[in-house]
Amino acid sequence: MNTKILEQIGLTAGEIKTYLALLKLGTTSTGPIAKESQVSRSKLYSILDKLEKKGLASHIEKNGVTYFQGVEPKKIQDYLKKKEEEFQKLEKEFQNFLPTLEAFHKEKTAEKVSVYQGSKGLITAHEHLYLKLKRVEWYYYMGIPAFQPQPHHLYWQRDHERRIKAGIKCKLLFNKDTPKEILKNRNSYKECEARHMPTSIKTPTMFMIYKDTVVIATQYPAVIAIEITSKQVADSFFAYFNEFWKQSKPFKH
Repeated sequence: MNTKILEQIGLTAGEIKTYLALLKLGTTSTGPIAKESQVSRSKLYSILDKLEKKGLASHIEKNGVTYFQGVEPKKIQDYLKKKEEEFQKLEKEFQNFLPTLEAFHKEKTAEKVSVYQGSKGLITAHEHLYLKLKRVEWYYYMGIPAFQPQPHHLYWQRDHERRIKAGIKCKLLFNKDTPKEILKNRNSYKECEARHMPTSIKTPTMFMIYKDTVVIATQYPAVIAIEITSKQVADSFFAYFNEFWKQSKPFKH
């Protein structure tokens, strides 16, 4: 018999063996239960007690002998319902506790530097913005290179769909040698404005700024992202972005 579903709802291997033995034997003492379940008597009483607390077993006493029986299988639904109610209560309590936990986290990590390598690392650093930005808030990129690995181009396009659903806005400054087709594509997404940098400076490194975070990233030949969490540093980079944006021109299709 495949008992995996019983494991998934929270029963241990010993509890499953004991419960199945109870269903097969009906009302009985511990001797037959131990023999049928192959559970040692030293553990059996503890397991039976746990099954009773879960509402899956009960006992009666006759002439000084304790007899156990398993409750009908449909009662497992009651057990699941109880677990669901407990989970909902725990979730509510956690939601009340979450602000305290987040405040502690921010307090401990007010300023930090993290380094990510590889495409997955770059994506992780980029997607941290979804943890901090709310609807109608912005993130900014500048110095986006013309050449990017094709998988990266595809990822950015998919991510714009996610960004739109989250209600987040963005402004992008690409290096001057970036083909117009790329800017046309980025400008086709809602709440995204892409332009060429107003300077001929061309580097493989790009910079993302939002809230208190700056991500410095290269996509070729090695993929590396350095994430700096510092309001002061973010404000400094945003000042540069804002100046470049003022000097740039809206993209003409």
